Amino acid sequence: MTVTPTIRPVDNVPRAVMFMVASTVLFGAMAVCIRLASSQLHPFEIAFFRNLFGFVFTFPLLFRHGWGILRTDKLPLYFLRCCIGIVSMLAGFWAIVHLPLAQAVALSYSTPIFVTIGAVFVLGEVVRARRWTAVIIGFLGVLVLMHPGTDSFNFASLVAVLAAVMSASVAISIKFLSRTEKADAIVIYTTMIWVPLSLVPALFYWTQPTGITWLWIVLSGFLGTTAHMCWTRALTLADASLLTPISFLQVLVVGGFGYFLFGETVDGWTVAGATIIFGSNVYIAHREARLARRAVTDPDINPETQQR
Repeated sequence: MTVTPTIRPVDNVPRAVMFMVASTVLFGAMAVCIRLASSQLHPFEIAFFRNLFGFVFTFPLLFRHGWGILRTDKLPLYFLRCCIGIVSMLAGFWAIVHLPLAQAVALSYSTPIFVTIGAVFVLGEVVRARRWTAVIIGFLGVLVLMHPGTDSFNFASLVAVLAAVMSASVAISIKFLSRTEKADAIVIYTTMIWVPLSLVPALFYWTQPTGITWLWIVLSGFLGTTAHMCWTRALTLADASLLTPISFLQVLVVGGFGYFLFGETVDGWTVAGATIIFGSNVYIAHREARLARRAVTDPDINPETQQR
């Protein structure tokens, strides 16, 4: 199915950037809470509690909008989006626990690469030589980050890439939902459906939380839901391929916490791979922004046929 891309007003971009920066910092703080909680709990159980408390923190949205906000004819798409999203979440949480924080987050930045590929096959966008070159360079950055064939290769890096692929699918599904659904409705439905979906794998590794672990899992729910709200709003205001490079800020957030809290250092592989991926993402974002500006200034331009 081909969907004509939505050209959003340029005036929306500053607001979208603001929401994306907030989302990035909050997701970074959530990753720190996940690592802290992992000293007692399995990452799958942490994911369940993140969703449970995250759903609790959506109640103010329900009080604000009323039950009418849940009226939709897109339930099958919501469910599909949530099934993909829970795979991404479980893989991402597992990688955060088993990799250095900076490396796990840096690998997540391959998401825009997969968004670009998905935009071709799902949204019908035309991607030409220059943007494909950026995608290939981005993949090289992923390989550098994973450094296969060396003693420092960790299977968890493959799980982190799986999380990025699934996250790209989620971003594309939100582009569909945001055409007709309110941002708050997407957050409420997503978190609500994630609770039972994440409970099943959590039961296989269940341990009763105690002490300060309760603080970390409650915070992970609050931070995750708030970050999700900001992220969804950002995606309704501007294209995912334009905004996702901003999330690179998360490397600085988790890298700092990883150093001070867990004694982690960032090695040359991580710096080199993250830099390559960042450069690839910046070029992809530059092309998207340029095409969007041209489409706004010249209504006769069809963004699907432009050189990307």
